Order: sequence, then structure tokens, then C-alpha cells
Amino acid sequence: MTAPVFVHPSVAEAEVGGDLWLEGPEGRHAVSVKRLRAGEEVVLTDGLGAGVRAVVAEAAGKDRLRVTVGELLKEPEPALTVTVVQALPKGDRGEVAVETMTETGTDTVVPWAAARCVTRWKDERGAKALAKWRATAREAGKQSRRLRFPEVAGPLSTRQLLPVLAAADLAVVLHEEGAEPLATTPLPESGRVVLVVGPEGGIGADELAELTGAGARPCRLGRSVLRTSTAGTAATAVLLTRSGRWN
Repeated sequence: MTAPVFVHPSVAEAEVGGDLWLEGPEGRHAVSVKRLRAGEEVVLTDGLGAGVRAVVAEAAGKDRLRVTVGELLKEPEPALTVTVVQALPKGDRGEVAVETMTETGTDTVVPWAAARCVTRWKDERGAKALAKWRATAREAGKQSRRLRFPEVAGPLSTRQLLPVLAAADLAVVLHEEGAEPLATTPLPESGRVVLVVGPEGGIGADELAELTGAGARPCRLGRSVLRTSTAGTAATAVLLTRSGRWN
């Protein structure tokens, strides 16, 4: 069984043989929930690509854990990154999408207020929803043993999204009527791929024209039509397999 992962902000400065204290909510989870004890192995990461493999030296109280660093770890930024622009789903479907995309290997998630989205992020409600997405990405990153967690950016309107598509090395909008299959779309060797996932009601003709006008290629995943909360995960898996990141 692989070692559990916890977040520590200072692992990039750690040295082999040195000690680190895991405190606060992460320390409480390690001591009081996981009940880790001396001799057990853990991995600490800052979520930005740096990490350490360490052995528990002692537990102090209910929320402090001292570990001794045994190995320095590094997860470099991949040459080809995948950004998923996720239309806002209803209910908790957004957190489900973020969780599975994080587990799959998505590098960045961008919430998108598409024209046909029923859900709208406004004021305090929007801030709370964004915080939930970011917390979900963090926890899913730990669960899937990643050292580099995905960034969850602030929400964009369609107009704000257009320059993001124009700047991408490859921009794709998933569409059931796309003439080109994602499985054979030519991929750049490096740079940024941006995948656009529409809402449950689909992307309207006018909005699709705006996206393609900014450089996005309409592509289909397959014969079946996936829900908005699963399409980004499936598309990311296709791309990561083809790019070699899953080899």
C-alpha cells in the first residue's frame, strides 16, 4: 500500500535526514484520523511539484507529527499540459468533475459560465463554489498521490475564454457533431492543450461559432454522449494516453 500524502508548505526547503513538523488540519488528520505512529512512511508535498518521502518519528498531542526526511521527490511540470474548461454543472456535479479530472491528471481546471448553464456563480455563492472546487482538487491530488495539484482558476465568461483559446497550442471544444475524433486529432509535442466541455444543455450554435472562431477545433469523443461531469475526465484520459504521460 502506498504511503499517504499530506500537504506541507516548506518541503521544497527540506534536506535528507532533517525533521519536519506536520501541524494544523493536516497534522490532525495524520494523528487523529489516520492514527499514524512512529516508523510508518508518509509523503509530504507542497502541491507545486516538490515533495519528500519521510518516516514518522513521533506524534505529539492530537495534531502534531514529526517526520524524518528520507528522500527528496520532484514532479516536474509536463511538457504538454491539459487545461479543461468546465461548464458549470448543477448540484455537486462540479466537484465530481474536478475530483475525477484531478485523479486522471488534468493540470488546470477553468470554470466556465456558458450561455446554457443553469447554475450561475454570483457574489458569495460563487466564491463558496470556487472554494469547494479548489478544496476538492487539493484532496483529490492527495488521494491520487500527486505532488503537483491542478490549479483551479477563477470562472470565465465566454468572452473572457476566447483569448485563452487563441493562445493555446491546441484548443478543442468537445461536441457530439464534431467531424474530427479526439483520438486522432494531431497533438503538439509540447505546450498547452485546452479542452472545452459544454453544459448539460449543450453548446448553442452562436456560442460554438465564437469558440471555433477563436481557434477551437470541434471534436467528438465517440458515439455516446457523455455528461458534462464526465466528459472532461474521459477526454483527458485520451490525451494523456496519446501524449505518453500514461506510459
